[in-house]
Amino acid sequence: MQETVLILDFGSQYTQLIARRVREHKVFCCVLPYNTSLQKIKEISPKGIIFTGGPASTYEGKIKPCPEIFNLRIPILGICYGMQVIADILGGKVRKAKAGEYGNTGISVSTKTELFRGLPGDFVCWMSHGDSVLMVPDSFVKIAFTKNTDVAAMVDRERNIWAVQFHPEVVHTQYGKNIFYNFLYEICRCAGKWTMESFIKQSIKNIKSQMGNSKVVLGLSGGVDSSVCAILIHKAIGKNLFCIFADNGLLRKDEGKRVKEVFKRHFKMNLRYVDAGKRFLKKLKGVTDPELKRKIIGNEFVRVFEEEAKKIGKVEFLAQGTLYPDVIESCSAFGGPSARIKTHHNVGGLPEKMKLKLIEPLKDLFKDEVRQLGMKLGMPEEIVCRQPFPGPGLAVRIIGEVNKERLGVLREVDRRVIIEMKKAGLYRNLWQSFAVLLPIKTVGVMGDKRTYENVVALRIVTSEDAMTADWARLPYDLLARLSNQIINEVKGVNRVVYDISSKPPSTIEWE
Repeated sequence: MQETVLILDFGSQYTQLIARRVREHKVFCCVLPYNTSLQKIKEISPKGIIFTGGPASTYEGKIKPCPEIFNLRIPILGICYGMQVIADILGGKVRKAKAGEYGNTGISVSTKTELFRGLPGDFVCWMSHGDSVLMVPDSFVKIAFTKNTDVAAMVDRERNIWAVQFHPEVVHTQYGKNIFYNFLYEICRCAGKWTMESFIKQSIKNIKSQMGNSKVVLGLSGGVDSSVCAILIHKAIGKNLFCIFADNGLLRKDEGKRVKEVFKRHFKMNLRYVDAGKRFLKKLKGVTDPELKRKIIGNEFVRVFEEEAKKIGKVEFLAQGTLYPDVIESCSAFGGPSARIKTHHNVGGLPEKMKLKLIEPLKDLFKDEVRQLGMKLGMPEEIVCRQPFPGPGLAVRIIGEVNKERLGVLREVDRRVIIEMKKAGLYRNLWQSFAVLLPIKTVGVMGDKRTYENVVALRIVTSEDAMTADWARLPYDLLARLSNQIINEVKGVNRVVYDISSKPPSTIEWE
């Protein structure tokens, strides 16, 4: 049985960052809601449990785990609110602090323990709390403090419960990775055997077991996620996988030709090409709401798959390259009391009564892990290292109505953005670089004549996993060259602007 660390989500914006830190130490982890039943926890049989932070206050009495969890004798690490809820349930005292702590804070270790093994007595941590533990529960001892927080960390050795008020998962905390290492290896006694090789082996075994001799259809877009998903499933069931490339008319320039070349000829896979552009555009006519766009595209994708599946014969499964962040952002109830941000067509856009069973072998992976997986599967670097492209395609990069003319303009702009990023040697270092066509026109002067044309916004960001992102500080001469090229060469555009917002508060895609 695979060793697992369970993360109980209390609504923290850093929950997925905690998961990444655990996996970086070659230990598999899964995220479940804070109120997961004791029975479910026992079924998982985790090596350790981590309580995340969260926006609630313990004295409001709403966001709390099952109290019996502390009797399981499974090592627990509470972070921020996770520490406060431990103290509250076990008899300590939590109150609003006289002075909250936010940002970089000096912390001092008062008692050497396994959690802080190898760390100096004083270091900088990152705090974000307005409540504090004023009195630790019986059997707990304080093991660290700050200028404003008397209890910055505590432990109950008998029950193996550890807690810190700060956030070790963020890069601003010195030795944060060391703290996770100590919890996983010194306290939980993990073996650390979760690697891409082990994931491939287990996934192929699971796919074979789930699929049997059944036929599977997969919507292949040519992007990293669906491509890696296709190769992984193909390794498990071979010719029983049928990849359907639905050209929805919302793709980048020459995308269809490239996908057919790589997968049909290079990987010798069953690939069916469906020209469905007119069909999708007809459904999207007059639609401007981004959520409705995603729903329409998601529904129509599945309808195409179902129709093509009938031509193949008896097909039972639909495979998708859904990733962990897709699931988290699409479902407020997944990890805890977090708000839904937007629906991903891979998740929330599916019809309620879909005729095909769903298989998502990548749904527990982050994007960088999928890239690692692709390399291990022997995929071409041009696909594995491709920047993310949204499932709904250019439809969510056109603000307002989607039509053939607007798609043509955006395709030409998009092609130039990608080419210039590659020429500058920046493409691989950027998370995404693309253009957004805005629903406004502005006055310009070209050839001594007045113009009234479209505006495009450049969205170029850096990120590790798309959960957070920052705008790229590109050289001014590169931005100038790109702007001049777009305006001079793409008919219908007379203004280029640059998006300098980060995620959060903004999202990477505009819709």
